[in-house]
Amino acid sequence: MEPTESLEDQLIELQSRQAFQDDSIQSLSDELAKQQLEIERLGRMVKLLSEQLKQVGTGPTSNPADEPPPPHY
Repeated sequence: MEPTESLEDQLIELQSRQAFQDDSIQSLSDELAKQQLEIERLGRMVKLLSEQLKQVGTGPTSNPADEPPPPHY
């Protein structure tokens, strides 16, 4: 094998690896973007549920002493 053929083979191998790595990086980047959107959506849901929980906690029956007695009393 001539040295130039070996260099060509090495160059082709490196280009092939770079193409694979570029594709992998793009896939990871896309997945990361999806996860970030999901995290933001879940954060908004947690905030909304927290606000709803606060409203329920400050409702008219938030103090057990304010509740009417059960029917059997």
